[in-house]
Amino acid sequence: MRLTVIGAGYVGLVSGACFADFGHTVTCVDHDADKIAALRAGEIPIFEPGLDDLVANNTRQGRLTFTTEIAEAVRGAEAVFIAVGTPSRRGDGHADLSYVYAAAREAAGALEGFTVIATKSTVPVGAGDEVERIVRETNPQADFAVVSNPEFLREGSAINDFKRPDRIVIGSSDARARALMTEIYRPLNLNKPPLFFVDRRTSELIKYAANAFLATKITFINEIADLCERVGADVQDVARGIGMDNRIGAKFLHAGPGYGGSCFPKDTLALVKTGQDADAPLRIVEAVVAVNDLRKRAMAKKVIAACSGSVRGKTVGLLGLAFKPNTDDIRDAPSLALALALTDAGAQLRVYDPEAMEPARAHLPEATFCQNPYECAAGAQALVIVTEWDMFRALDFPRLSQVMAAKTLVDLRNVYSGEDVRRRGFAYYGVGVA
Repeated sequence: MRLTVIGAGYVGLVSGACFADFGHTVTCVDHDADKIAALRAGEIPIFEPGLDDLVANNTRQGRLTFTTEIAEAVRGAEAVFIAVGTPSRRGDGHADLSYVYAAAREAAGALEGFTVIATKSTVPVGAGDEVERIVRETNPQADFAVVSNPEFLREGSAINDFKRPDRIVIGSSDARARALMTEIYRPLNLNKPPLFFVDRRTSELIKYAANAFLATKITFINEIADLCERVGADVQDVARGIGMDNRIGAKFLHAGPGYGGSCFPKDTLALVKTGQDADAPLRIVEAVVAVNDLRKRAMAKKVIAACSGSVRGKTVGLLGLAFKPNTDDIRDAPSLALALALTDAGAQLRVYDPEAMEPARAHLPEATFCQNPYECAAGAQALVIVTEWDMFRALDFPRLSQVMAAKTLVDLRNVYSGEDVRRRGFAYYGVGVA
């Protein structure tokens, strides 16, 4: 089938490359001429394991192409996927849908024959109705159906998530649209993915509800971690104990410095705003947003306490800047709020991340960017693990002891056993442990 993906960012590029790998002919379109030129040259603008090879292979075989011309890309396509950004709108926290609506308006004039317009961007309830209105107003003769098809991709494992999904949610009441979407995803039949058909508004809300629930689990275990520290319990054992209950599950029960990234912060805030507008306030989600925002900077207090109550004039090393491993995404990353709080307290920062150094430079102008963990630790009163990259799981402690000013490890991801680290002569501070 011939597909068009509007937006060559994270969701659009991964989706387009995976659709092409299924055998479809895919055109990815983006107004950013530099990005398109880079993609044509084989340069991937984001870090996602395996994506460079996937794009290169399908480009070489002619199934995946890139352009800046929406009309050219849309003309003759059987399905058009809108995968543009929906950032939080400045001032009120609502999702900014201007890019979605602009894409719909530009695509409308080039539609030929029956076409499905599928929204992959995360949009609030009712956005599909507005997309439909815009297309019908722009091109009254168009034969089309607007479908909600939210993505459930985890950064760092997006390709596997796309090809081996837990579920594929398709929001539409149009029989032709449902049949076409079924055909698009037919290559996944061997994996028997559940195609879950619902109405469009329900589909839009499923995406927000899923992210809000996962964010709630993270925030819940973080608050339990604080309680564990006060009463002498171990949050990791608590998490295991409750996670063994199938009704709760073990995933997303890892205490840490709070959630970040491109999805949870903006989606929880947008859901809160949707609830307020609908006169159905979501008090639990409101609390999740507030607690998580406070937690990121609060982690600085743990680092300051580990440095005898003050970091003024002291060097602190931060290992990990991306909001999670296997990505270079620093959007709303806990590292940024932590770094700002430590800088405000007078600390001199040394930082290192395997992939997120360049994106972070503009956000941390006063930090010293290092080439490896040991350069980051040089002269530091404390070394802080902020992101749990695999390479930080087997640090050379004798080497660290030679370069650090004080042997102190603050482990905000509980990568290490405190007992083991102390046996190596280091002071250890974890999250949710006495």
